Amino acid sequence: MRIISGSYRGKHIHPPSSFKARPTTDFAKEGLFNILYNNFDFEEIDVLDLFAGTGSVSYEFASRGTKRVSCVENNSTHFRFIRKNVEEMKFEQVHTINTDVFKFIKKPFESYDLIFADPPYDHPNLKKLPELIFETNILLNNGWFILEHPSNLTFKHLPHFFMHKNYGNVNFSFFKR
Repeated sequence: MRIISGSYRGKHIHPPSSFKARPTTDFAKEGLFNILYNNFDFEEIDVLDLFAGTGSVSYEFASRGTKRVSCVENNSTHFRFIRKNVEEMKFEQVHTINTDVFKFIKKPFESYDLIFADPPYDHPNLKKLPELIFETNILLNNGWFILEHPSNLTFKHLPHFFMHKNYGNVNFSFFKR
């Protein structure tokens, strides 16, 4: 896994072999960030990375100069790995939060311009995430929610859905408030 662009472009991140997270592929990240680059000024937005796993997406945002990145991961081993990398790269704008994503989004204390979620593909509440996001004020007006999910799921029928992108085995559904 590597950082695609920005101040840490090309930096490789090596999670331990015991890691159970499935990082977003470099190919999919490149496609995703091309879309985001054309729609957001990274230096002006606040981002929330849910189910952060290895921290790959958070590092990508931080490397590109995003104003603030909040990174939520429940697994304490993954959380420590992310925190260690954030400290090593001196990403002062990245805030790591070790808690359950569903508890975090039910009672948000902040709102974000962009929310990215990459839950385990077999998570029993994956299908409920878009609804839960839009039930709260966690996403700002005109903000985007991006959900990474397996190809056997579709979210096109949901309110706020506006785009689907596929990069190999990685699927992103985009929603807008």
